[in-house]
This record gives sequence, C-alpha cells and structure tokens, in this order.
Amino acid sequence: MAQVDRLSVTMAPELGAAVREAASRAGISMSTWIASAVAQRLRNDLLGEALDRWEAEDSPFDDTELDAAHAALNLVDRRAVS
Repeated sequence: MAQVDRLSVTMAPELGAAVREAASRAGISMSTWIASAVAQRLRNDLLGEALDRWEAEDSPFDDTELDAAHAALNLVDRRAVS
C-alpha cells in the first residue's frame, strides 16, 4: 500500500455536503475528490507564480497576448468578466 498523509479537514456544512455530492457524482471517495481539488489548486498557484516571474523578468502581458491565451484556452472573453 502506498504511503498516505492523513489530515483532518473542517469546513462549513454546506461545503461538506457539496463535496459529498460532487464525489458521489464522480464515483470516487471524498478523500480522492478533495486530494484532486487540492492538487489542482497547487498547480494553479504554481502557474500563477511562474507567470508573475515571467512578467517581472520580461514585461507585463499585453492585451494581444492575453486575448490569444484566452482564445487558445477557450475561455470566456476576459473583458466580459471584469
């Protein structure tokens, strides 16, 4: 068996219910669902830090670059959500 790090997590009841429902819909355990969510958050944080370093070393991304990134990722128009 692989080693695991057991943690205790406390959250609002509504959030706990939502996690239970999401894990059930996905057909996985709550632990697996939460571990996946945490891993995704860590990847996003690391990407954000990498992009911040890139902009600090080069220059801030301009509108053309940001529009191209949004289009490549099939995201909503970034100006519509601001």
